[in-house]
Amino acid sequence: MGNAHTRVRGVAARAGGWSARHRWAAVGIWVLFVVLAIGLGSALGTVQVKDSDQLKGETSQAAHIIEDTGIEEPAGETVLVQAKADGTKATDAEFRDAVDAVIKAVEATGKVTDVTSPYDTQTISKDGRSALVQFDMRGDAETAGDRVEPVLKAVEGVQKDHDGLRIEEIGSASMNKTFDDAFGKDFQRAEYSAVPVALGILLIAFGAVVAALLPVALAITAIMATMGLMGVVSHLVPMSDTASSVMLLVGLAVGVDYCLFYLRREREERAAGRDPQTALRIAAATSGRAVIVSGVTVCVAMAGMLFTGLAEFEAMGLASLMVVAVAMVGSVTVLPALLSLLGERVERGRIPFLHPDKRRNRAGGSGNGESRFWKRVLGVVLARPAISLVVAAGALLAVAAPAVGMKTQNLTLDQEFGDSLPIVATYNRVNEAFPGGSEPAEVVVKADDINAPDVQAALTDFREQAVSSGASRGPVEIKVHDAQNIAFVYVPLVGGSDLDKAEKSLDVIRDEVRPATLGKVDGLEAPVTGQVAGSKDFNDQLVGSVTPVFAFVVVFAFLLMLLSFRSLTIAITSIVLNLLSVGAAYGILVAVFQHGWGASLVGAEGVGAIITWLPLFLFVILFGLSMDYHVFVVSRIREARMRGRTTKDAITHGVVTTAGVVTSAAVIMVAVFAIFGTLSMQSMKQMGVGLAAAVLIDATIIRGVLLPAVMALLGERNWYLPKWLHRLPDLTHDESPTVPAPGAPPAVEGEKVGV
Repeated sequence: MGNAHTRVRGVAARAGGWSARHRWAAVGIWVLFVVLAIGLGSALGTVQVKDSDQLKGETSQAAHIIEDTGIEEPAGETVLVQAKADGTKATDAEFRDAVDAVIKAVEATGKVTDVTSPYDTQTISKDGRSALVQFDMRGDAETAGDRVEPVLKAVEGVQKDHDGLRIEEIGSASMNKTFDDAFGKDFQRAEYSAVPVALGILLIAFGAVVAALLPVALAITAIMATMGLMGVVSHLVPMSDTASSVMLLVGLAVGVDYCLFYLRREREERAAGRDPQTALRIAAATSGRAVIVSGVTVCVAMAGMLFTGLAEFEAMGLASLMVVAVAMVGSVTVLPALLSLLGERVERGRIPFLHPDKRRNRAGGSGNGESRFWKRVLGVVLARPAISLVVAAGALLAVAAPAVGMKTQNLTLDQEFGDSLPIVATYNRVNEAFPGGSEPAEVVVKADDINAPDVQAALTDFREQAVSSGASRGPVEIKVHDAQNIAFVYVPLVGGSDLDKAEKSLDVIRDEVRPATLGKVDGLEAPVTGQVAGSKDFNDQLVGSVTPVFAFVVVFAFLLMLLSFRSLTIAITSIVLNLLSVGAAYGILVAVFQHGWGASLVGAEGVGAIITWLPLFLFVILFGLSMDYHVFVVSRIREARMRGRTTKDAITHGVVTTAGVVTSAAVIMVAVFAIFGTLSMQSMKQMGVGLAAAVLIDATIIRGVLLPAVMALLGERNWYLPKWLHRLPDLTHDESPTVPAPGAPPAVEGEKVGV
């Protein structure tokens, strides 16, 4: 009864059917794939993104020159010696004694080289109250943070002997150590807690241990396999630690989502009276197909990051694309095999009061998987769709409004970490006393003969004009490497930690000072790099890539939706609703983190800007992930419409039957992203809050109110496809109508769907 053989067609249905019939083979192939991917990745190792590949333009040119000459720049450190009282000057005996004590203390550690006195280098502030002792760490700059501890302790020892002075160390090594100590475990806790949080929510959603473990197991194996594949692919496209973290986030989100969609549909069909085999076939042909459409769309969105030309984004995009593809394949192959193997045992480990059967019995509900809450909401929305559309769209447009004034920049140290770390205060004090001294521009000068008279004269002129032009207050330091015919010129920029002002000083150096001095020497190269230059080059390149990335993602997502649903209307509304969701997320980001409205509620503060990389990153990630819900809900609506329901009934059925799984998936994503919103770094807070807010809006207002309101107003026009587009490939739902469940009422015939 209700278990007659249902003939299904389509990639997802065929894959699910084969896996269910050859379940041990399917499981074995998946395990072998994961093991081989991990093994290959471990054997080949992972190629990390080089500094020279991070950016295009002058920053990249400078990095390539340094790499080609084999010069390894050491990690530079600075000790600030500053009078606490106004009367004390650097020329005082006590001050000189302190400087000498610092030099002797750091040299005694044996960890430093090239220690310079401020009295030799003239690194004394204009007011005479501050001086800088500078030196380099011995050994590899990348690992200098691991060796700087004895130097920090030596400086602390000198501070104890000079109460009237402020003696503090800052530099790349000391900052790396401070941040690793303060925030290294922060990231680990966030990543490790993501899986338990997801598992806990799944236990509540399914009420059974085995059913809850399946999505987590699929996501984890997909992530493990992708980690191995990243090692293989990194020999063509270098990877990064950031790409691994983003891959973990995306992999957990889509891996759990896809499995959740599939498992809930199979459960729903069994609850409707079908035997496990028939339920699995229907789940494969419906949710399996939605998973493939969603997965391909998400992959396209992630591929948009490949068009930025930025190595970090390319690594993130490729890693995310791979994990989505692996999770998608696993969901339509090994998952049906596991469900076939487990059968009724998927309900093992039932948790009292949490299992859906118990909840339905207490609520007097049925086994059709419909959400009573969303049924009531839909009743209101569909009764007055025009009003619902105006109210919901108006609210989201109001939320999105602050995004019009969005300002993006790379956050300075005090913006990123606030005053939570002592080293941030040191950073600010150095910048106040020596504007730009903590982050000078670096001119990498390459010549055929660095000691040639014309080159030396040009270097001298450059040093003088850098100060006379107003771009720097000096001192401008020059380090010459005779053997490699290279010179490094360090120019403290006026503006210091104020990036807007510092970038104006950088423009003067690049566009006026350099052409008038170094630019007059034939064959000489002099790219300008450094923290400020890198930030500006990154911003310029990112801004230039926004249009092609947006166009690629939107156009290809539109085409995929058009081919998958064979409806011009569905394709257009999908894009518009997704853009509205992204716009609302932007508005929340600007309101909270740029203007500081309600920032204390999320443990943040308004820093006046959004970190540069986040808007484009959010667009790509959110556009992809929101398609998960959209494809799943619209597929269910279309399926109901094809089975004879009227469009209005199909909307109600599609939304209320998918509400439970969409809510569960959204809660998992929001919880995981919110974990990153609790981290101490401002950029991570912005990312976590932005993603969590967008997913929450998307799963509730967009899918629960706007989508049904728009579809109700459009009616049969939802399925409109112009005749001239009928020749397009047909990727629509192509399974035969499912046999009704035992005791189910016959479908109500509505108008034929024009597809």
